[in-house]
Amino acid sequence: MSFDTDITGLLGIRLPIVQSAMSWASSNVALPAAVSAAGGLGTLALGPMRLPEIEAAIAGIRDATDRPFAVNLPLYRKGAEEVMDLLERLRPPILVASQGGTRAYLERFRDLGTICIHTVASVAHAEKAAEAGVDGLVVVGGEAGGHPPADLVSGHVMLRAVKRRLPDVPVISAGGWADGAGLAAALALGAGAAAFGTRFLVCPEAGIPQAYKDRVMEAGVGDTRVVGRGFGVIRALRNDFTARMEMLEREAASEADRAAVFRGVTLKDVVLHDAIDDGKLEAGQSAGLVDRALPAAEVVAEIADGARKTLARLAQFTG
Repeated sequence: MSFDTDITGLLGIRLPIVQSAMSWASSNVALPAAVSAAGGLGTLALGPMRLPEIEAAIAGIRDATDRPFAVNLPLYRKGAEEVMDLLERLRPPILVASQGGTRAYLERFRDLGTICIHTVASVAHAEKAAEAGVDGLVVVGGEAGGHPPADLVSGHVMLRAVKRRLPDVPVISAGGWADGAGLAAALALGAGAAAFGTRFLVCPEAGIPQAYKDRVMEAGVGDTRVVGRGFGVIRALRNDFTARMEMLEREAASEADRAAVFRGVTLKDVVLHDAIDDGKLEAGQSAGLVDRALPAAEVVAEIADGARKTLARLAQFTG
């Protein structure tokens, strides 16, 4: 069974499997290159990267595979304009923009021939991006790790709401997917592909400490917490940091007190300083479905095989 969707056609990929951009975890050559080479879409996360690192990583991915890959630019990041100047010169095949509006980048990159995908977490933002002329959307649900929508509407509901309003816009569904059955579900709900973040977070190619990966694989589906309401919510694995935030929120602490704790630790602390208990262990609810660390290419193959088996099983009900 082959996969032929609006997203696979748009992006030139063989499988409707997208590796979500994850700061540090996919801010390297190894993970996005492996996913793209296996037939999915690997995504280089530019958020924590400096300009020379970005240039070297894009060159490294191109050396590793001739398949399409994406770069993800959080538009709020420091130096975003300088990053866009560099990308304009490097001409990545696909740009996935997040956490900002389309005006900052769309015209200049579409003129270069780069496919522009915009990340949204509401119907209103999806409509604005579609009106502006983006090539496709990543629609994020509340199950997602990192920065889910503040209202935490589930991914399957958000996906259906967007597709009802914008039936002809190619959509990648993100949040809560971990396996082939999830991919089949996303396709059934109208997406042209599913994005997988937490599933790839534990791969050997992911650039995070092993202790972080172990926490993901040990987690149950109820072991993430959403904290930081009011100044940038995150979904992270339960630890001392999330416990402190939840206590402050229960006690109706002032915004200044909550912000001091929330902004006092970062994902960078986890990656560079092993702050497993005190840092932001960003992960999605699908952590509870992830219990094995496989190489990225094997993850892609397993998801695709699982989706084929799920779709074949469903076909029995229509005979």
